[in-house]
Amino acid sequence: MDIVPLILILAVSVAASCVQRVSGFGFGIIAMAVFPHLMPSYAEATALSGMLGGLNAIVPAIVMRRHVEWKKLLPIMITFLVVSFIAIRLVVIIGGSELKHMLGGVLIAVSLYFFFVSERIHVRPTIPLQVGMGSLSGMMGGLFAMQGPPAVIYFMASASDKESYIAMTQWYFFIGNLMMTVFRATEGIVTPVVLESFGFATLAVMLGTWIGSRIYDKMRIDILRKVVYAFLAVSGVVTLLS
Repeated sequence: MDIVPLILILAVSVAASCVQRVSGFGFGIIAMAVFPHLMPSYAEATALSGMLGGLNAIVPAIVMRRHVEWKKLLPIMITFLVVSFIAIRLVVIIGGSELKHMLGGVLIAVSLYFFFVSERIHVRPTIPLQVGMGSLSGMMGGLFAMQGPPAVIYFMASASDKESYIAMTQWYFFIGNLMMTVFRATEGIVTPVVLESFGFATLAVMLGTWIGSRIYDKMRIDILRKVVYAFLAVSGVVTLLS
């Protein structure tokens, strides 16, 4: 891989890891706003984003493991794994250019949702909700490597406290990205370029996670999120037009 795309991948990995450590989600959203423009193919961009996202979630998942409410996590997780497997098969069938334009629309929709709607929606953590959100999350994860938004809605509604929210989201991202990496590997999407980029970006993810842990108690999360949402909207427009 050329040096300039690699440097950009490292920079994005630091930023995405920092945001996820501070807010509990967002790695895949930020990474997929940029990675499709840097990797040889769209499918390889999803593979790299998923692998780095899973790496990013390992440490907080282990640290917060005692706070996981497994009865609230397992139904949405199982649904996600089934649907994401199907969605990854679709990535192989659908052309990368079509998915890139779909990704642009999804980025804009996600940014608008979190800007204007997310704080007004309150849901009950029922089994039908878990299956519905798990299905939507699995489709978004498989096609766009950004399974976070539907899952976050559910976890915010079901978690007993802040620690439970962080614990469930990080285990969800860790297990989900690990299994999607296996699914993608069986489809030939985890290529040597993906593995090389992952190796270089590992330290960048660790650095971003550390930075995020340093600013967690010092930065207003609402301001950080608004900056991220604005970035997503601009990225979505650029992706649609490119």
